[in-house]
Amino acid sequence: MDPRILELCRESPHFAYEAYEFVCEAVTFTMKRLGRNAEIVEPTPDQHVSGAELLRGVCDLAIREYGMMAPVVFKQWGVRTTDDIGTMVFKLINVELLSRSDRDAPEDFHELFDLHRTLAEGFELMLDGGQPAKRSER
Repeated sequence: MDPRILELCRESPHFAYEAYEFVCEAVTFTMKRLGRNAEIVEPTPDQHVSGAELLRGVCDLAIREYGMMAPVVFKQWGVRTTDDIGTMVFKLINVELLSRSDRDAPEDFHELFDLHRTLAEGFELMLDGGQPAKRSER
């Protein structure tokens, strides 16, 4: 366990430790997916991940890792909105687990989309034979 994340949880217990860890993992996941080097300590502007890119990466990783349970997991962690993810990002920046560019702001995460709906609708149930199920069949 990272002591910096433990301190964040102690100071402000709104979000679970695992939520902060997940956001850090999602940054790496998003950077790799976009073909950017996740090992760079001070990313250049072309290596940087925007708030919108990170939010998409968070959702995609959550769906991959937790499937239909992603909305439940996020709710259990105290994460309900895109703003919550932004709050965690900036707390992680403050304890130097993530870096930022001069263009980054908490507003980059403000109400970009309905997080719960995106997590809930972000996967397809497959019928036997590999055909996606219609909504009425779910």
